Amino acid sequence: MKKFNMKDENFTCSKCGFEVSKLNYTARDHCPHCLYSLHVDVNPGDRLNNCCGLLEPIGIEKYKDTFKIIYCCQKCKQIHKNIMANDDNMDLIIELSKITSHT
Repeated sequence: MKKFNMKDENFTCSKCGFEVSKLNYTARDHCPHCLYSLHVDVNPGDRLNNCCGLLEPIGIEKYKDTFKIIYCCQKCKQIHKNIMANDDNMDLIIELSKITSHT
């Protein structure tokens, strides 16, 4: 089981420059505007990964009563998954679901 360190903080998106506010109900781990993330964690919230590449959203998968965004690191090519946030851009989520359903 992965260790989870609660890191819910404001940040500026490295991809689109959007000023992202913390979620206040769980850890914010990606931009709700463009859905990109950064490859900075070994375990959620620990900020111990030196890769720091952009995590590009490449798909969606069903997870319990919500969805996970599937990411591919543009630098090291590792695949990661993060749970969707309530304020994520639903138009992009829908576009990703179309891509995922055709692969």
